[in-house]
Amino acid sequence: MSDRPPIVQATVEFLDIAGLIAGAHKGEGLGNKFLAHIREVDAICHVVRAFSDPDIIKEGAVDPKTDLEIVETELKLADFQTLEKQKDPGNTPDKELKKRWEVVIKLKSEIQKGTPAREINLSEEEAKIAKELTLLTSKPILVTLNVEEKDLANAENLEEDYAKNTSLSKEQIVTICAKTEAELAELTPSDQKEYLENLGVENSGLERLIKKAFSTLGLITFLTAGEKEVRAWTIKKDTNAQEASGVIHTDFMDKFIKADIVEFERFVEGGWKNAREKGYVRSEGRDYVMKEGDVVEFRTGS
Repeated sequence: MSDRPPIVQATVEFLDIAGLIAGAHKGEGLGNKFLAHIREVDAICHVVRAFSDPDIIKEGAVDPKTDLEIVETELKLADFQTLEKQKDPGNTPDKELKKRWEVVIKLKSEIQKGTPAREINLSEEEAKIAKELTLLTSKPILVTLNVEEKDLANAENLEEDYAKNTSLSKEQIVTICAKTEAELAELTPSDQKEYLENLGVENSGLERLIKKAFSTLGLITFLTAGEKEVRAWTIKKDTNAQEASGVIHTDFMDKFIKADIVEFERFVEGGWKNAREKGYVRSEGRDYVMKEGDVVEFRTGS
């Protein structure tokens, strides 16, 4: 087993941005700096306190639902300020400027009503214009409930209850215990497994958070497995085979011929040789839509 090729995992990067407080859009608590950092990310993961500990005091913490509402309100107010700064083109004959202003007015009206930009119904053209404004509430969100260790076994119910009390779906919520995660980080893989089993939990909070982060970002992974390495590659959902090949090397897209694909569960039975002998491998063309866990060997021309 020692001659196995090295494994290169897929990754998702989390940036730790200090929590916002009421008044952040006006600069309270270094709000402007933090809001600028948020503007650069692809999605927002709100970590809200759902545990009781008198020794850990957090300014402004009320309850998980209210804490989220405070942050979301600050983001909406910051977006409203962004839209207020946009200039009315007046009676310009420029159709693009007119359309842009119509979108600004529409967004401003809806956000003023309390609707985040991501929930505003926009046409494809309007969405393209809105994207250029880099509104904070246009970003997809994930909420992490930071609970006590004893509550981990009841994570499913906690997530369902939180979803019912907010406008979120259960898929946007994940329950972890930061204290438990810190302890797991100090253990060996076998000890981690035993620790989790004693808690009545199958996967660590970090694993569940990463999976939901991938889902929130609309990402999937496919695998390549050769003698030099086994690597996971990250792509957007609904990416076709030709586009996926370009993630490995841009030349692959131009010289794409076909993709040999096998399901992961079949592949681990014995690698490419076994998969080919048993007829598990299928050849797909450029328009094939990649699926989570596909093991692929791209065929390209010279």
